[in-house]
Amino acid sequence: MEFFRIHRTIPFMRHAVVLNAISLITFLLAVFFIATRGFHLSIEFTGGTVMEVSYEQTAQLDQVRSAVAALGYSDFQVQNFGTSRDVMIRLPLAEGQTSAGQSETVLQALQKVDPSVELRRVEFVGPQVGRELVENGLLALLFVVIGIMIYLGIRFEWKFAVAGVVANLHDVVIILGFFSFFQWEFSLPVLAGVLAVLGYSVNESVVIMDRIRENFRKHRKASVREIIDGAITQTISRTIITHGSTQMMVLAMLIFGGPSLHYFALALTIGIWFGIYSSVFVAAALAMWLGVKREDLVKPVKKEGEPEVETP
Repeated sequence: MEFFRIHRTIPFMRHAVVLNAISLITFLLAVFFIATRGFHLSIEFTGGTVMEVSYEQTAQLDQVRSAVAALGYSDFQVQNFGTSRDVMIRLPLAEGQTSAGQSETVLQALQKVDPSVELRRVEFVGPQVGRELVENGLLALLFVVIGIMIYLGIRFEWKFAVAGVVANLHDVVIILGFFSFFQWEFSLPVLAGVLAVLGYSVNESVVIMDRIRENFRKHRKASVREIIDGAITQTISRTIITHGSTQMMVLAMLIFGGPSLHYFALALTIGIWFGIYSSVFVAAALAMWLGVKREDLVKPVKKEGEPEVETP
């Protein structure tokens, strides 16, 4: 399906050097902020107190958040679980307070708003659990990157595999750089969003690489730059449809999803836009600079007693 068709090839690769220089500067700035500012980790990584409370009627999450915020907490999570009457509250570690003391103070504040609230469970999540979550998250990211490289190397060619992985890591590091610079809360949903962006971005790269291979078969006299420019131009309509529809859904989560989905949707939004950029300008340009050529993707087929011919 196409909304429009561009009949004249757009020379994207003519500006590849400038655009990749901008990309490199952005990447280095993201690395600098990550190294110097670190992340504002949620209590899932740092440890804290988890409370479960229950209401007689549907819980008003905004009132719960207001009551907890009035106690001086700025980094906390409030969300439904199970039913609309059950609420989970996650509180950060407070110096000089125990989990029991924190939960009692919060419960008293909630009871002033709604006396029907009942405390069901209090649990302390220690920093050891946080370290395990960090390690597991980094391992998940490593396995995803390795899997993407193996997949691209088998389906296409090692030059495309390297270009695709570099472009995808470019997206991930820039997302992390945004969270580090603005000190947005980095939680498990955000980590899930980062991993989702990896798969989402590689899909766009695969589409463009597939069209490059197809154009190598169709246009035997065209240069590598012309082939790549043509492949990107031919997939523009598909890119707009795919990313536009995805962004509409993510914007709905960002605007109407509430605090629980806010940073998850924000990570996806950054990833979608930089994913388009990296697939078009970073991955394709790197493949061109690595020396990808027609013979890498269109293998000759040789039959006994006949000269070599190329696969159609």
